[in-house]
Amino acid sequence: MTPAILLAGDSTVASCPAFEAPMSGWGAQLGAHVGRPVRNFAKGGATTASHRAEGLWAALLREVVPGDLVVIQFGHNDQKDPGLPYRDNLRAFVKEARGAGARPVLCTSVQRRRWEGDRLVPTHGDYPEQVRTLAAAEDVPLIDLTAATTELYERLGPEGSKALFTHFPPGVHPLYPDGIADDTHFCFRGADEVAAIVAERLKEIA
Repeated sequence: MTPAILLAGDSTVASCPAFEAPMSGWGAQLGAHVGRPVRNFAKGGATTASHRAEGLWAALLREVVPGDLVVIQFGHNDQKDPGLPYRDNLRAFVKEARGAGARPVLCTSVQRRRWEGDRLVPTHGDYPEQVRTLAAAEDVPLIDLTAATTELYERLGPEGSKALFTHFPPGVHPLYPDGIADDTHFCFRGADEVAAIVAERLKEIA
């Protein structure tokens, strides 16, 4: 049986509802790049704490078959509540994924599209570094999406990078008649490009 990939994360990973199209997390596009089953347990607004409290993590573990990959990316919402034990929660996910026979993979957060001139402004504080430190300490494969998406956005520039996100002026898109300028959530193109980055790294891991 081909090992599956199970995803835990927030809205930047999640499959968005149809009424939000073309908004999409990268996890919704991953299957097209990996040639193996992808089961997405990411949810908009999720933190490392709420993912467990709402039963999503338990549901993910129930689906694990030994040899599966469990890919974990949080941080966007955890940073809104500095009281959450972010690194400890991630460490528990790693331990429990391994206990279920899966191979955990940690991801740093994808960047938001925030610019000062032609340079991207980091918005996640020390959260990406916490993930890097934990991955090294626990000998867990790391996908540094903070670094990878920084490179991607800066290569496209302040204007070109808009095409990766859910950006429409008023009157252009039927689902966003008043327009939208969302610099956190990808559109299909952006989600697909990030999914391709994740898939390439997973080939090296798996």
